[in-house]
Amino acid sequence: MSSAINAEGGPTTAFDIPDYDVDATLGCGQAFRWEPVQGAWEGVVSGRWVRVESTPAGIRASCLGDPDGWGWLRHHLALDEDLSAILGTFPSDPPMRAAVDACRGLRLLRQEPWECLASFICSSTKQIVQIRQIVRELAGAFGEPVVAPADRGPVHAFPGPATLASAGEAALRACRLGFRAPYLLDAAERVVDGRLDLEAVGRMPTVEAREALMSVDGVGPKVADCVLLFAYGRQDAFPIDVWVRRALAELYFPKARRLTPERLARFSAGHFGPYGGYAQQYLFHHIRLRAGRVGPTPAARVTPTVGSVGGR
Repeated sequence: MSSAINAEGGPTTAFDIPDYDVDATLGCGQAFRWEPVQGAWEGVVSGRWVRVESTPAGIRASCLGDPDGWGWLRHHLALDEDLSAILGTFPSDPPMRAAVDACRGLRLLRQEPWECLASFICSSTKQIVQIRQIVRELAGAFGEPVVAPADRGPVHAFPGPATLASAGEAALRACRLGFRAPYLLDAAERVVDGRLDLEAVGRMPTVEAREALMSVDGVGPKVADCVLLFAYGRQDAFPIDVWVRRALAELYFPKARRLTPERLARFSAGHFGPYGGYAQQYLFHHIRLRAGRVGPTPAARVTPTVGSVGGR
C-alpha cells in the first residue's frame, strides 16, 4: 500500500490487490451509497467521503481528512479475503463456471448493519437508481455533514435509527419512501427501544437472526437474507429475488414446469457449498449481464439501472 496527496489536498492510497472488479462489486446491487462519478465510484463509509477507482495493479482510494490507516476501507471492501479460495468452493458445473468467468473479481462488501437494513427496506419495488436516490435523500435530510470536495455539493452520512425514529412518518415519506416509510420508521423505533438489537443479531444462529430481522414490519425473507449476507457475512443466507429465481430456473431447471420457493430454497442450501451467499451474488450479476440489464461503467458518467423488483 502506497500513499500520496489527491487533487483536493487529501490523502490517496493504492492497494495492490489482484482480482478485484471495482465496477462489479460497487455496482451489482448489494449496496446503495456508492455512485459512479467521472470514471470512479464515490460513497460514504464510516462517516468519510471516499473515492475508489481501478488501477492496473488494484485499487486507488482518496478521501479528505485523516484516513486513520485506511482500516475502515479495507474492512468495507473486504480486501483481506482470498477470492481464489472462495471461488474454489463453488460447484464445478457449467452455469457456475460461466458466472465466475463473467463476474470474476466481484466481492461481497461488509456493510454496517443499520444502514444495510434501512437501505433494503427502501428497496421494495424500486430500481437501483431509485434506491440510491431515496438513500441519498434520507442522508441529505437527516444525516450528519461529511467533509467532501466543494464541487460535490453537500454530502452526508446515513442517519442513525434514533434520528429517523424521531423524524416521523410524514418526513420520511417526503424522501420518496411512499408505503415504505412506516416500515423504516418501525425498524428505527425497534432498534432505538431495544426490541431489535442489531449487535445481538450478529451473534444469533442464522435462523434466529432471520426471524429477528423479520419482526420489522415489511421485512420478509429476501430483505432479511440480504441483510444477513451483506452486513453480517452469513454465507448460508441466499436471497432469492426475481433475478436469482430467473438464474436458477434458466440455468439449473430449464425444463421444470413448476418451481416452488421451497424447492429453490432446498436446492440452493445444498448445492452451492460453504460460500453459497457469494455464489448467489455471482449468479445474480451474471443473469443481469446476460439480460443486458447492467448499466454503463463509471467512465460513462451515468448511474446504472436495474429493472427488477427491489433492485435485486
